[in-house]
Amino acid sequence: MVSSYLADVIRQYTGGDAHHLRQRFPRVVLWDRDTFEGFLDGYADGDGFRPRTWSARVLVSANVPFLSELAQIVGARFTPRTNGSASHLVIADSWPSRGTFEAERHPLQLKESEWVEVREVRGRRAGSKPFTLYSYRLDPCPGFLVNGHAARQSW
Repeated sequence: MVSSYLADVIRQYTGGDAHHLRQRFPRVVLWDRDTFEGFLDGYADGDGFRPRTWSARVLVSANVPFLSELAQIVGARFTPRTNGSASHLVIADSWPSRGTFEAERHPLQLKESEWVEVREVRGRRAGSKPFTLYSYRLDPCPGFLVNGHAARQSW
């Protein structure tokens, strides 16, 4: 993440923590099986791998509570390493046949998100510049995000 503010918003959405060993499992990915499979693929791409010899994903992390919770969701056995090294969780591609996955519905709206009413838009002449400048007033806050871009009240 380039912006610490955006990183905080993503953490809020997924239930994370800035410290990697305190990050909880992002239960929002349990929306449906396709979403969860996408999460597993993404995690394996970043912190894991697919073995060449069998159909599975091997996930690697030092965050034992995270891997323990994930193991329960996929019905896998998990034994954390005790020597201070990162632990490995093997998730066989046949995990859905265990019947342990239960979809969960979580609110998808961020705490800071809400729709606002636009009362007026006024164009301003920008001199000889090749663009249009719009002036706006924001109440009650002087800034907000628009599609991930910070917008601030012009002075």
